[in-house]
Amino acid sequence: MSEQSNEAVNLTSREKKGLRSMGHHLEPMVYAGKEGMSPALLDSLRTALKAHELIKVKIGQNYPVERNQAGQELAQKTGAAVVQIIGRVLLLYRPNPDLPEVRRIPLASGACIQQPEKIMQKDRVAARTGKKP
Repeated sequence: MSEQSNEAVNLTSREKKGLRSMGHHLEPMVYAGKEGMSPALLDSLRTALKAHELIKVKIGQNYPVERNQAGQELAQKTGAAVVQIIGRVLLLYRPNPDLPEVRRIPLASGACIQQPEKIMQKDRVAARTGKKP
């Protein structure tokens, strides 16, 4: 397995839009508290990003840094990109080339990314109505 670098990921606005739609239904996987940017927090972030590529992080009320600054610092330390910050919830993305192809998140800058269940839903509607999607 290759070690992930701390080089930031650059995303286009279209890629961010697709990632935001995918991340909408996710629950926070990592919680940052009053300890701040501890080695344990960074290890948890790296592990979650390696396993899932797209994660939500919940910043606690007692976190010592302002949320926007915290998002930028956490993204820089882990080599991820900040996709979105809403309230105290961050959405971070970092590609992992070691994941199997079926578990990787496809980034298509030229087209909107659709979730598989939405594609299947369109197919079911098309089959019911007899119209092509």
